[in-house]
Amino acid sequence: MAEPAARQPAAGARRARRGASIRLRILVAALSVVAVALSLGAVAVVWSLDRLLTASVGAQLTDELAALAEGVDAGTIQTAALVQRDDDVLVALRTATGVVVNADAAAQLPEPPALEPIEARLDDERFVVVAEQVDEGTIVVARSASAIDDAVRLATMLLLVAVPLAIVLVGTVVWIVVGRALDPVDRMRAEVDAIDATALDRRLPASGRGDEIDRLAATMNRMLGRVEAGARARRRFVADASHELRSPLASMRQFAELSRTHPQATAPGELADVVLAEGERMHGIVEALLLLARLDEHEAGQRRPVDLDDLALTEVQRVRALGRRIDGAALRSAPVVGDARLLGRALRNLVDNALRHARDGVALGSVVRDGRSMVWVDDDGSGVPEGERERVFERFVRLDESRARDAGGSGLGLAIVREVARAHAGDAWITTSPAGGARFVLELPVDADRT
Repeated sequence: MAEPAARQPAAGARRARRGASIRLRILVAALSVVAVALSLGAVAVVWSLDRLLTASVGAQLTDELAALAEGVDAGTIQTAALVQRDDDVLVALRTATGVVVNADAAAQLPEPPALEPIEARLDDERFVVVAEQVDEGTIVVARSASAIDDAVRLATMLLLVAVPLAIVLVGTVVWIVVGRALDPVDRMRAEVDAIDATALDRRLPASGRGDEIDRLAATMNRMLGRVEAGARARRRFVADASHELRSPLASMRQFAELSRTHPQATAPGELADVVLAEGERMHGIVEALLLLARLDEHEAGQRRPVDLDDLALTEVQRVRALGRRIDGAALRSAPVVGDARLLGRALRNLVDNALRHARDGVALGSVVRDGRSMVWVDDDGSGVPEGERERVFERFVRLDESRARDAGGSGLGLAIVREVARAHAGDAWITTSPAGGARFVLELPVDADRT
């Protein structure tokens, strides 16, 4: 099953390469936004220009009309003098008897319902029209908007050229800038792609600028460091496990060969006893390895309310049933949330470790302090040197290598304790016990709902 899983990222990478690149997607997105913005801006500019020029012409006509109306009312301008000002201006006087000036052209002009200018079309030509009441009727003045239309048309043509040029310019700049921004990422990808299991010590260079690319390189270097540490740990783990399993297998093989070669040198049933003993030892090693493998995959079991003091009391009863001396007077309520089976296994490992090194007996205690539930196991043995207190939690580590295999452990018990603790967001550590030996402490977050 491992081989297909290993091939999935490669297939995903091939699919990613077939898709549009980030550079192209950014370019398309940028050009889309710029094109929409510039198009809307161009339409707004043309419309605003048309409205501005039309309002300007309307204001001019209003001033001219006011002067005409004042002159007509004052008698300084005769109605017969209301003639067409130029080719673009039409003037009409509407009375009860009809149009008296420029009747042929101006008769078709509408009369604005108010003093505000309006727009009208005459022979497919747009006019701005204003009107004002005088004593003799209504004076209507109109100016052709052809100059306005010409200006708007020119502006439209200029924008039709300028907008595409601006889009092309923006696209070119975006393409170059994004390409330069992504070049370091592409180089990093190539460098990471070249790192295999034989070159896990390689790291990505950093520019020192402290930007996003530098932070990405630092993150990937930390990831490579974790991968390298994990690979070293796995190699060491495999080597140690092989060594641990080789020893019981060698013992069984040697005794079997001795029994076959010199049957008179071995008692009946002795081979079976050796096989059973070494098989039990191998079973313990394999079970511990499987548990550590599950903990490495962050499988912390089912989380339920658990009392560490209850688990400790169970260990007190077990040890007393074995005929060993153990003190549980210091046990106090220590509620946590976690997997009772795993926590019980961790506590049993601590108690068994203490029993192997204790001269007279062991003591258990528990307490809640500063939001943490703690349970400890004390022994009156020789203790653990301060410089070795972290190393004993490593896998297959034994400080007393001279002790007999059947009396000692596999070197996995304390490693399981720490992994169980960390799987429950806690930790395990060592200090000196009041009896002069070692105190092993299992510390976990307290169950706040039960305190």
